[in-house]
Amino acid sequence: MEVLLGTLILFVGIYFANRTKRRLSSRSWSEPSRVARPVARRPAKPAPKAFDARTAKPSPKKRILRGRAWVVDGDTVKIEKTQIRLFGVDAPELEHPFGKKAKWALHGLCKGQTIRAEVIEEDAYGRTVAKCTLPDGRDLSAEMVKQGLALDWPKFSGGCYTHLETDDARKKLFLAAARQKGHMHVWKAFEERNAAR
Repeated sequence: MEVLLGTLILFVGIYFANRTKRRLSSRSWSEPSRVARPVARRPAKPAPKAFDARTAKPSPKKRILRGRAWVVDGDTVKIEKTQIRLFGVDAPELEHPFGKKAKWALHGLCKGQTIRAEVIEEDAYGRTVAKCTLPDGRDLSAEMVKQGLALDWPKFSGGCYTHLETDDARKKLFLAAARQKGHMHVWKAFEERNAAR
């Protein structure tokens, strides 16, 4: 009986040893071991405050302007006496190379059209920034970039117009590209050259 019990214990020991060996050999070294580790607990989120009608504010509605646009320059229009900067793009100033061409291209797009401007925000200069679209749904910012008369400004657009830029746009509109990079010395040099003429 003792021999039988000893043999049984030996077989059970061998069985568990082989089973453990198989488990270890099948596990890759990059796998974490299954050793229990203490879990760092995140602090509990505070419970949301109860609704208080006295301090509650309605969520702001999107402000949308519609009307004929008076073109100021290649990236600025006026609708309903509100000066609007086109969202996400930068066009040359009127006195810079291609500045007047950009203005007239935007004028050509807007002429006789009712423009829809969905206000996004106010910029650092107090101008209203809006996504402006034509009645057929075309985005004015995208159209100006496609024509090579405005550059995508990724800082503000998130790069949504970059793929529309023409191959020569950054070279042609070098002053706008310099402004985006903060290279204002390029502007100063250009203005000094023009003032000397």
